[in-house]
Amino acid sequence: MAQFSTNSHRQDPYKNFKFKVKWDNRYVAGLSKLSALKRSTEAIEWREAGGPSIVRKLPGRSKFEPISLEAGLTHDKQFLEWANQVNSPEGDGAVSLRNYRKEVTVEVLNLQGQKVMAFTLSRAWPSEFQALPEMDANANAVAIQTLKLEFEGFKLDESVTEPSES
Repeated sequence: MAQFSTNSHRQDPYKNFKFKVKWDNRYVAGLSKLSALKRSTEAIEWREAGGPSIVRKLPGRSKFEPISLEAGLTHDKQFLEWANQVNSPEGDGAVSLRNYRKEVTVEVLNLQGQKVMAFTLSRAWPSEFQALPEMDANANAVAIQTLKLEFEGFKLDESVTEPSES
């Protein structure tokens, strides 16, 4: 079976450094890193009392590991605004029940910048926000903001198909 149906000449898988992330139809500015998208299912072990001395395993609860987004520090307030919808430091700290959960789209791009695959994360919300990294006058690094997102599932966007590459 061919790994790439449209581009049968292609042998190499996609690289992990060309991607975009968006929510509220807005791409995240300065994004440099996204942690792995991962689902795990617990194994339930059981043994039949009168049966052979083996442990059987059944699938149990599934959970989705949170993802972390890292972006270079800019004047874009997208991370801050969403984090404040979960727990605003101003006023009573109330949650914005209407806006704090969002659909997040992760787009994988080929080397030509074409979208080749997309995943949608369901009911995502920020559980951790780092506004500033450790600052060091002796360092030579980019200042990074971090947003950790919890979510309740992800699905592959079947409408995104393999583009023809030149």
